This record gives sequence, structure tokens and C-alpha cells, in this order.
Amino acid sequence: MSALVEPGDVHTIAPEMPAMFDGMKLAAVATVLYFLVRCLNLKSPTAPPDVTYRDTPLNRYLLKSCPILTKEYEPPLLWGKSGHLQTALYGKMGRVSSPNPCGVRKYLLMQDGATATFDLFESLGDHRTGDDITMVICPGIGNHSEKHYIRTFVNHSQRQGYRCAVLNHLGSLPNIELTSPRMFTYGCTWEFAAMVGSIKRAFPQTLLIVVGFSLGGNIVCKFLGENRINQERVLCCVSVCQGYSALRAQKTFLQWDQCRRLYNFLMADNMKKIILSHRGSLFGMNSSKMEDADLSRLYTATSLMQIDDNIMRKFHGHDTLKEYYEKESCVHYIHNINVPLLLVNSSDDPLVHRSLLTIPRTLAEKKPNVIFALTLHGGHLGFFEGAVLFPQPLTWMDKVIVGYANAICRWERHRPPCLRTHIVFKDI
Repeated sequence: MSALVEPGDVHTIAPEMPAMFDGMKLAAVATVLYFLVRCLNLKSPTAPPDVTYRDTPLNRYLLKSCPILTKEYEPPLLWGKSGHLQTALYGKMGRVSSPNPCGVRKYLLMQDGATATFDLFESLGDHRTGDDITMVICPGIGNHSEKHYIRTFVNHSQRQGYRCAVLNHLGSLPNIELTSPRMFTYGCTWEFAAMVGSIKRAFPQTLLIVVGFSLGGNIVCKFLGENRINQERVLCCVSVCQGYSALRAQKTFLQWDQCRRLYNFLMADNMKKIILSHRGSLFGMNSSKMEDADLSRLYTATSLMQIDDNIMRKFHGHDTLKEYYEKESCVHYIHNINVPLLLVNSSDDPLVHRSLLTIPRTLAEKKPNVIFALTLHGGHLGFFEGAVLFPQPLTWMDKVIVGYANAICRWERHRPPCLRTHIVFKDI
């Protein structure tokens, strides 16, 4: 005979089960929110850049005339405090609502048979000082004038009265074939020097603002420091998000801290695609320094260092990877720069380890012409600004470069005529 179930018995377990599931849901939501807050770095405060400089009349004038260097940089609230998301958005999209400035492509035949190219964009109005000023721009690794972040910066500069010349790294343009078995490297300044020389000859009265992004920052600083002549007619230089020493950066790129090893793999994969797109020129010409074994090692490379060791160093005859990194890094030349120099980096840049930032900070502490600005957020070439979710078309980086350049131009304009840059230096 089956036992009878009293009505009161059914209430002993059932009410506790929904409560337990509700608790699990709350715990899951709390866990997700915790990781979102951690990953998006939402608790991080906004702050002005940490600016290192010597107390000189020029530096005091620049910081007063370019207030963006001392005001809070405010990234988009929901995601802008994550260096990874800033970097990823720059890498995937470049910029928001990117303009399409109209320029003219120039071709320069190099002594070794290579053909360098740069794009020239005329200003969209007179500069506020009335002077003829050209920005000579060196993009990041494997980049060129058609990249969205370059187009955005060029358009902004044009509207402020600057002519712009943008170097297309040798081999970076997919529709331009190499005419010699060589492509761009980490610190080769030949193509940039050829572009600057061409601009000086074409516009004898122009003054130059030198700008470099990431790898381009290394190239422009090395170019200016290699020979004092290279600083003639240069008003100032701005470098953004470079690492200063490839030899010191080499070890950090193999670390998983800040996912740096993953970024290393992704950049190496992109470099492989660029090299393989020019396989016929780089490996097939009689004057090529590459062998079939180098091509085989390229296919299996998983880091930039492996590609540099097997391919890149051989373009200029370096015997070892260490020698290549030593001679191609601007850290050995940057102290020779005497024109005003602005160095910009971000603390949450996943590609540039914080240990490398002692180089620009020490330089700014010692040299009166150097200002080092370190932002709390911004990632690698991100520096997006915005209220909550959607970023603005212009970034903090675009504004600070042009603001600094404007301040330099005004300072130069108010100097006695006998001390101005275009009279001190002779055109050669």
C-alpha cells in the first residue's frame, strides 16, 4: 500500500531551488562584471600626461601654447582605458570616418636601383604664420599614405595650413613592385632622406616639421641624429609610440606580459605576407642576398626576431641580429638632435614595454630641447577620444602633434630675424 503524501511535505525543498539558481545567476553576473571592469580597466582614472622636460623659456612657452599636453586625456568611457582595445581598434579600423585627402605620388630612384615613393598633399589654406611649412611624415611598420590614421592626420594638418609629404615604406604598397632586392627595414633612413631632399629642392623656402609614428619614429630620430646637416631647415620633430631600442625590446617581445608575444606573432605574420608578395624581387634577382633556405625559414617564422635574423638584417649586410638591432636603433643617435623634439608614448601600450621608457625620460631630463609626454591610456597609436562609446574622428594624437607644431611655428615667427631657422641654416 503506497504511502500518502501529506500536503505540507511538498514545501520542504522546492522553495530553496529557485533561490539557489538565483544566487548562481547573481554570482555569474558578478563574475562577468568583475572581469569586464578588470579587462576594460574601468576603475583607472583619467589624468593629464606625465610630462618630463627641462625648465627653459621655450619649453614653458610650448606647454602654455599647447595646453593639450597638460590637460586630462579622456578616452571613451566604456573601452578607451584598455590599451588592447585602443590598439585593436587602431589596427583594425585605423580611424573613424576617415577622410580621403587628394595627393600626388612621387617616385625617386635610389642609388641601389630601388624606387622610393612618397605622396605629396598640398595645404588647404595658408598657415597662420604666413610661412611655407611642410610636414614630412614617416608611418609605422609596413604602413603608407593610404592607411586611415595617416589620412586622418594629413587631412587635419592640411586644414591647419601644412603641406604634407608621406613616405610609403619600400614594399608596403601592394600595387608598387620592388625594383631592387631590398625593402624597408627597422632603421634604414635612405628613403626618408631621399624624400626630405626632394622636398627641400622642390620648395626652397619651406621649413620642415618631422613626424614619425611607431617604427617611423625610430627612423626620423635616427635620420636627424645621423648627421647635423639633416637638421637644417627643420623646425621640430615629433615621435609617437616608438620603442627606441630594438635590442632592448627584443627580450620583451618574447614575453606573454600584456599579450606581447601574441602581438609579436601577428606582426610577424603580416611581415611575412609583405615579404612573400615581393618574393620574385627579393629572392629571384641576381643581386639578391637571399637564398632558398632563407625562404624556407621565413615560412616557419613565428616572431619578428626570426624574420629579422633570417631576412631583414641581410638587406644591409649585418652579420648578426644583435649588430642589426644596434645599428638600426635611434637610441644611439637621438642625443645628437638639437631641434625641439617631442616624444610621446602611452603607459598601456602593449607593444612598448615600460622599461624602454627610461630612454626618452632620461633624454628629456638631460637635454633642454626635449619634451617627453607619457599618457596613462591610449594603447599603440590609438589615443581615441570620446564621451562613452563612440570615438571622435580626430584623436588626441592628431591634435597634440598639430598643436605642438603650431606652437613651435609661433615661437619661430616671434624670434629675431637673425635667429630664425631658415636663416641660420643654409640650403644645400
